[in-house]
Amino acid sequence: MVSELKIGITGLPGSGKTVTLVSVIEKLREGGYTIGGMINEPVMDNRHRVGFTVRDIMTGECAVFAHNDIGGRVSVGKMGIDISILEDVGVRAIKNACAECDIIVIDEVGKMEVESPAFVDAVKEALDMGKPMILTLHKKSRNPLLQDIRRRDDVRILEVTPTNRSLLPFKIVSLMSGENRR
Repeated sequence: MVSELKIGITGLPGSGKTVTLVSVIEKLREGGYTIGGMINEPVMDNRHRVGFTVRDIMTGECAVFAHNDIGGRVSVGKMGIDISILEDVGVRAIKNACAECDIIVIDEVGKMEVESPAFVDAVKEALDMGKPMILTLHKKSRNPLLQDIRRRDDVRILEVTPTNRSLLPFKIVSLMSGENRR
């Protein structure tokens, strides 16, 4: 395993960032690595995305943190965001991964998630750990955290496209194991 390699997976919404990430996680687990952090998954209603859950990769704990039916002061588009749920499940999962896992995963550093100062701090802390990391990144956001991640010398950004979607998980696992460093 490459000690401090950090990979950012980016792409347009619906491009397959999370699907790619889940495939990478499965392959790395087969290699004997402990993986922790958080994954966001869509909540669907008749093929329409109406919200998102946040899931702790290690414990499996899962809760809806963004939904069209959530009211409140924080929202992105039509979705209201419950920052306390994101922090309770997601931020805790990131902190636990920093302490206990071989590889840290954060899905997604995006518009909704950066509304939480605790999330932003946890991502910064994880980036400064001497551990390999995989993040999915909102493609077009100009948020300062995303800009900082894109500028880091120790983060390699890979874009998911329809052409490379099926091969990208293999490339990422190869990179993380120290092969194919180009």
